Amino acid sequence: MNPIQLFDPASSTYTYVLVDETSTQSPRPALIIDPVDAQLERDLAILRQNKLYLVWALETHAHADHITSAGLLAEHTGAQTAAPVACGISTASKLLSNGDVLSFGDQHVTALHTPGHTAGSMSFVWQRKEDMHAPTQVFTGDTLLIGGCGRTDFQSGSAAALYNSITQVLFALPDSTLVWPGHDYKGQTQSTIGAEKTGNARVAGRSLDEFVTLMGQLNLPKPKRIDEAVPANQRSGLSANVINIRHDSDDNQTPLNMKDTSMTQDNVQPADGYAGDIDPQTAFDWWQAGEAVLVDIRTDAERAWVGYVPGAAEIAWKQWPGMVMNPAYDADLLAAVPKEKKVLLLCRSGLRSIPAAKRAAELGLEAYNILEGFEGDPNGNAHRNSVGGWRHRGLPWRQN
Repeated sequence: MNPIQLFDPASSTYTYVLVDETSTQSPRPALIIDPVDAQLERDLAILRQNKLYLVWALETHAHADHITSAGLLAEHTGAQTAAPVACGISTASKLLSNGDVLSFGDQHVTALHTPGHTAGSMSFVWQRKEDMHAPTQVFTGDTLLIGGCGRTDFQSGSAAALYNSITQVLFALPDSTLVWPGHDYKGQTQSTIGAEKTGNARVAGRSLDEFVTLMGQLNLPKPKRIDEAVPANQRSGLSANVINIRHDSDDNQTPLNMKDTSMTQDNVQPADGYAGDIDPQTAFDWWQAGEAVLVDIRTDAERAWVGYVPGAAEIAWKQWPGMVMNPAYDADLLAAVPKEKKVLLLCRSGLRSIPAAKRAAELGLEAYNILEGFEGDPNGNAHRNSVGGWRHRGLPWRQN
């Protein structure tokens, strides 16, 4: 049972989907490692096609060459995000330390701290529970590549730390361990620890001093997207979303795009594929004036657990188990919204409601996405309901 290996040609990034093949439930539990924002639709399709329930979206480090889709996957699937504690990814649901274990069904991966490419870099070890005789598998991110390794000349990199991570941590795994790298630029897909011990051009046969000298002489160009990618990845990729929900540093509440002079007089930000993005107060005003129907597209479980908006139409976009598409969405939406009225889509944070709004527009409705959603953006501790959102802004809601 190998992972599903996926490739992003723009950044030569490998993404991995690990599945609990032994699970008798449908959908089956899975996790994803190093997803890429440009491949979001591909990855969601993989989950649907294979009838998978995403439990975790993991990062090996804060990437400099692409933007992660971990935050978006969490919005679409209900997964939790996890990232190394030393990478500054404050929005992750779980910050990982060396030895931490993440379970998905009856399977689990173990985090190994392998610094060097960045100070927080981690690798993930997977030993199939149902077959302890099968080779161990390790997902090495940018720490160990096939015949090479990650660079160490920026973003808290250290050649000495990388040498130790490879030779003392990864090379301590059994020689038969399958190596699944974070990148490859030559069409190679996997290796083994044994092969890298003897054949890795950067490490094999080199002393620490020789390795440090070699890494210092690489003179590689700066990654093209580093200035954009690293800050975005420290927010689980959410700052790269088209909504661009950012918060004023003075009060930590007001999204900058609600102050943007490019906004229309009706506080609507033009959007691609639907009528626009609007702030919660404007949505409430339209709803109360009878101009629009408010539709809460969160799951029944979310409404029961976190709270609900009295009087809103409740039509889930996706539903448990597994956050699968609600087959009745189209019919229920058309039944709830008269053609002459606008429809306002509310989700947890204003991200999941984007595809819901696009679908509503395809059905012929004048559809708007409510920025920030019900719970708002996560704060620095990854907690919601304190930074923006319908509930935090004092608009009507109730708790069951």
